[in-house]
Amino acid sequence: MPWIYLVLAGLLEIVWAVGLKYTEGFTRLWPSVITGSAMTASVVLLAMAVKTLPIGTAYAIWTGIGAVGAVILGIVLFGDSASPLQLACVGLVVLGMVGLKLAGGAH
Repeated sequence: MPWIYLVLAGLLEIVWAVGLKYTEGFTRLWPSVITGSAMTASVVLLAMAVKTLPIGTAYAIWTGIGAVGAVILGIVLFGDSASPLQLACVGLVVLGMVGLKLAGGAH
C-alpha cells in the first residue's frame, strides 16, 4: 500500500506543478483551488507512504515522478523545449527512480 500512496502522491505533484501555470500567480479561483487541493493531497499521501518507506527513497521518487510528469506535460501542453539532451536527462531521472527501487532502498 505505501507504494500506491507514493505513486498517487507523485501523480498529484504533477497536477499541482502544472496547475501553477493555470493559476496565473494564484489570481484565478478554480485553478488555484484545484492546485492547492492537489498540493495538500500530494503531501498527505507522501506522509502516509513514508510511514513505511525510507524517507530519502520516497522523497526522491515523489519528486522524480513530479519532475518527469511536469516536463512531459510542459512539452505537450505548453510547447516547452524537448531537445534530445533534455529528454535524455529526463530518462536519467527515471533510471534513478528505478535504481532506487531495485537497490533495495525501499520495501
